Amino acid sequence: MTIWLNLLRIIAIGCGIWFQNSGLTIAGCAIALGLSTPIIYRSIRPRIPKSLSSTQQVQVIITIAMLFVVLNLLKIGGFFRYIDGLSASTDWSAVGALGLWAGALGQTAIVTLSAFVSWRQYIVSRDLTIEQNRLNRQQNIITQQQTIDNYFQGISDLVLDDDGFLEDWPQERAFAVGRTAALLGSVNAVGKARVIRFLSRSKLLTPLQRDLRLGKVILNGNGGYDEDRIYGIRVINLGVMLASIDISETDLRWTDLSDANLIGTNLTGCNLSNANLSRTILYQAKLNGATLEGTRFFYGNLEVASPRIPDRSPDYITGEFSGAVVEDVDFTNVRQMSEAQREYCCAWCGETSRQTIPGGCQGIPNRLLVSSARLFDE
Repeated sequence: MTIWLNLLRIIAIGCGIWFQNSGLTIAGCAIALGLSTPIIYRSIRPRIPKSLSSTQQVQVIITIAMLFVVLNLLKIGGFFRYIDGLSASTDWSAVGALGLWAGALGQTAIVTLSAFVSWRQYIVSRDLTIEQNRLNRQQNIITQQQTIDNYFQGISDLVLDDDGFLEDWPQERAFAVGRTAALLGSVNAVGKARVIRFLSRSKLLTPLQRDLRLGKVILNGNGGYDEDRIYGIRVINLGVMLASIDISETDLRWTDLSDANLIGTNLTGCNLSNANLSRTILYQAKLNGATLEGTRFFYGNLEVASPRIPDRSPDYITGEFSGAVVEDVDFTNVRQMSEAQREYCCAWCGETSRQTIPGGCQGIPNRLLVSSARLFDE
């Protein structure tokens, strides 16, 4: 049977080639494939990996045989001659130019992609930085609040006795001033305002009436303490702690800043309602946009009141030398300034500042004493 099939294969292939009949040729190749597959399989079977099953081994052999058959058919069908002709007729210069264009486009795409990746990395990095800064600010706020709370507790323990009454000896006052100065130098404007409000409402910034021999604070019979502007002593004297700092846009209502040195301090937009600024040195301070409802600039009568002067004791009855130093202060757009405040500031702020006072200073004489020897208390 195999002999007759081989003979048929040879006749079919020969006739196909002789008569250039592709059908006969394909039929002969198919018969040859069917006859040769078992022979080839038996010869190469020992070399096939043992990991393949019998079915997989047969599939491998058939695939290889089919590949050879397809190649022969392509050759008989003239496919390779067609490829040769196409290659000969192709303008390879144009193909090369097209390749260059494709390469340029590819490089452009790579550059664009790199730029996009870099931009995305920048966006991610920026967002991470913003988030990290936000978390840092939150942590700083929490840390500052804890620091201020610890200060409040420390000051209370330092100047109060076991019954909660003031008991501040000179050394204790010195420690309290040192702690306050250190804290005010380490917190932001909101923290500074919070500390000042606490000290003011605790009367630690107010000169209190004391026993003239022992120096102890005297209770007023109502469980509180009376202020004594002439002979009283403050538990904490702010001195120059607030000079030339920025505490703008903060809440300083009902604070006692009397006698404090606020030279060059930025008080822009502050709420100074009912604050005490008597004898406060506000030279070149910025009060623009501040709220001055009920703010005290002086004691006594407006006609007699005048700014503090070194080596001159204030008279809190008449107001002489009891007032704030307001020379060269910026009063632009201050709010709720009373008529008495306007007249005092116009009289003692100097020509430059008079132009910034809302409502103007027309008809109010400039009473500022100009002297090269003018000094300010520290």
